[in-house]
Amino acid sequence: MHAYRTHTCGQLRKEAVGQRVRISGWVNRRRDHGGLLFIDLRDHYGITQCVVEPDEAAFAQADRCRSEWVVTITGPVVARTPDTVNKENPTGEIEIRIEEINIESMAQELPLPVFGDMDYPEDTRLKYRFLDLRRERIHKNITLRSKVISSIRRRMIEQGFTEFQTPILTASSPEGARDFLVPSRMHPGKFYALPQAPQQFKQLIMVAGFDRYFQIAPCFRDEDARADRSPGEFYQLDLEMSFVTQDDVFAAVEPVLHGVFEEFANGRAVSPAPFPRIAYDESMLKYGVDKPDLRNPIVIADVSEVFARDDVEFKAFKNKTVRAIPAPGAASQPRSFFDKLNDWARGEMSAPGLGYIVFEDDGGKLAGKGPIAKFIPEPALSALAQKSGVKAGDALFFSADAKKDRAAALAGQARIRLGRELGLIREGEFKFCWIVDFPMYEWNEEEKKIDFSHNPFSMPQFDRAKFLALDQADKDTILGLKAYQYDIVCNGLELSSGAIRNHDPDVMLKAFEIAGYAREETETKFAGMLNAFRFGAPPHGGTAPGIDRIVMLLAGEENLREVTMFPMNQQAQDLMMNAPSDVTQKQLRELHIRVVQPETK
Repeated sequence: MHAYRTHTCGQLRKEAVGQRVRISGWVNRRRDHGGLLFIDLRDHYGITQCVVEPDEAAFAQADRCRSEWVVTITGPVVARTPDTVNKENPTGEIEIRIEEINIESMAQELPLPVFGDMDYPEDTRLKYRFLDLRRERIHKNITLRSKVISSIRRRMIEQGFTEFQTPILTASSPEGARDFLVPSRMHPGKFYALPQAPQQFKQLIMVAGFDRYFQIAPCFRDEDARADRSPGEFYQLDLEMSFVTQDDVFAAVEPVLHGVFEEFANGRAVSPAPFPRIAYDESMLKYGVDKPDLRNPIVIADVSEVFARDDVEFKAFKNKTVRAIPAPGAASQPRSFFDKLNDWARGEMSAPGLGYIVFEDDGGKLAGKGPIAKFIPEPALSALAQKSGVKAGDALFFSADAKKDRAAALAGQARIRLGRELGLIREGEFKFCWIVDFPMYEWNEEEKKIDFSHNPFSMPQFDRAKFLALDQADKDTILGLKAYQYDIVCNGLELSSGAIRNHDPDVMLKAFEIAGYAREETETKFAGMLNAFRFGAPPHGGTAPGIDRIVMLLAGEENLREVTMFPMNQQAQDLMMNAPSDVTQKQLRELHIRVVQPETK
């Protein structure tokens, strides 16, 4: 018999009754029922109940065992009586009579229990992550992550993609977030950067003629944590394709994502391919965000023209962009519901407030009620209802601002909040869409300059000769340019950004020049890519869905920490390994750097 196990703790079934077996694992629970001592033994595969009576030779040793001790148990498999069968556990029809028990390792008093699913402070969970990972829910999540990655890899290979690895130590690149810098010992005063994404390398792979590339790529960004964004590092399904249009990229990605989600959906519905395509401008109008949750049926309407009418006396909305957010069935809500939303807009959103109208049936006619309803005559009220699709029993909230983007932002957040509070979001579904036709550039109000709005390596949707002729005097034309850029969104979560790449050196230099980069600077920063393009570059494009976010959705979690094996905390610290940490003066001298602490106020 094997020294530690003949079976795993999730393997034995009724067919094994009568066999003498050996299993090893952690003591999940110890239960003393007077005449009997039960030990639920747990390993990666499951839990098996083991039992010993007081007159058995192994009882004294078993009685010593405590939670999370590691033990090896040997004995015969017996069938449980019908009234003691545990139908919730795959091994619930059998138990092992303990004849021998060897203690392999003892555990100190636990800082957090493994049995059960009680919530514990983040710092405790991360400091003792090895214990946290033993807990059933998170253990299943991490196992799910491995299965999802395996499924993705298989599906990509079946689609004709080849997996390659790109460098971790590379040059700094303006990807939109701060780089993690690595000082060079051999080149004093110079630094490598950890890749924010394998962007340039995967494009160079296309120039090298490999056609369809992918990898499960680690990416590093020095940015603040959010529930849907890990500080420090994350993984993505990075892919690139040659001789493709935007449609070709979509056709390659959709079967992979749809197939993976369908495989692990556990009965939840998944959007059929092809996924809906929504232009950026349309998304900002209808949903107020560029990552809409299509499970929410609320559609925002632009009602600026209605409030601009001469017969509408509500002056606060004059000469402003006004967006209307329907609230189906909200007429039955108490006044406190409306006041609470108004307070949220003024507080959390730093907005003047949310105006609203409650629609009622007045003898077959639509009537309005609420603080601003008296300023709106019946014809304008009907126009509001027609544009927004509301009816008697509904309410209509309003977001107004002199700046269109601010009106859209408040409307978008109000739509999300109303969807949740009114119970309108359809749970048990995965709703995908593509957001397409992003603006190539945006205006940086703070620095009074034109910036890239998305991926700087994207191909503009504009005639080449006209693009090369643009200058700063063509500000309106530049800010109106669209790019072959796209995001894939699921349930309001952006899974990836992608683009058809700018493979033309002259257009690329011009694109960066418009954003304020001197040609010499662009030539220096992107020398490898520009030089490669000058030796024959195929049209190419790709995207990079986030692995962490995919698993988070499939696991039904709301925080990436729950699907990441060893995450950092909100302050980008690894509490288990004590990172970041101080280094010795010797190490600093070798790297030719000195630490200068920030001044204290």
